Amino acid sequence: MDRMASGWINGFIGVVIFSGSLPATRVAVMQFDPVFLTVARAAIAGILALGLLIAFREKRPSGRDILSLAVVALGVVVGFPLLTALALQHVTSAHSIVFIGLLPLATAIFGVIRGGERPKPAFWLFSVLGSALVAGFALMQGLTASPIGDLLMLAAILVCGLGYAEGGRLSRTLGGWQVISWALVLSLPVMAAVAFLYRPVSFAAIETPALIGLAYVSLFSMLIGFIFWYRGLSQGGIAAVGQLQLLQPFFGLTLAATLLHESVTWSMLAVTVAVILCVAGAKRFAR
Repeated sequence: MDRMASGWINGFIGVVIFSGSLPATRVAVMQFDPVFLTVARAAIAGILALGLLIAFREKRPSGRDILSLAVVALGVVVGFPLLTALALQHVTSAHSIVFIGLLPLATAIFGVIRGGERPKPAFWLFSVLGSALVAGFALMQGLTASPIGDLLMLAAILVCGLGYAEGGRLSRTLGGWQVISWALVLSLPVMAAVAFLYRPVSFAAIETPALIGLAYVSLFSMLIGFIFWYRGLSQGGIAAVGQLQLLQPFFGLTLAATLLHESVTWSMLAVTVAVILCVAGAKRFAR
């Protein structure tokens, strides 16, 4: 299997895993404080990542990699989880998932800035078209629902795009699972301390669905998904493989409707189908 095909396969697996993040977060924030959920998922994943690094005897990253790892940590370990957890107090997971359609464009832009990639002009046409469809949906639906929730989701998309691009760039030399593991370990002391401060008074009152939601975002969303995702970005290209995120709303909406019994409107489905169609055009001109 060539490097490009491997990159797309790994990226696709990562997207499938990430698709469950917002529904799981939605369930968890019903009983967990958003700040606690953010730091707890990072702390749990950080402990697991530390175990992996020790088990495989990975050497420490060089000094020049620390700043990049800090950017990854701020973007995907802290920023995106916290902002989405706050947003999901105002909007449903089905509504917020549609915003994920903006991630490919954000990732591609930061891929150019940080990764030195140069997609063809036609790539930007398809990428912008997909993002415009999502933005148009937000203007028609989101602002009437919760302007605060939509602004938080937009901020989450920006910091996540930066974290994806920086992690994809660093994975070329450091390795995919090593990047997310070191980013988690770098933030572990602060995350663990804040998690202790914001811990619930008693876990006895926390119901099973919320605990399952915490477990999913800790193990899959914060660690396993990134192992595949960063490997895919490094192998297939940040801008190119990043377009697979256009598939995430489709999987996410399906989960929201199936597991949470949330209302998925025809307009949501129309936007999702439209952005999925854009990925074919963007992929063709990504390089």
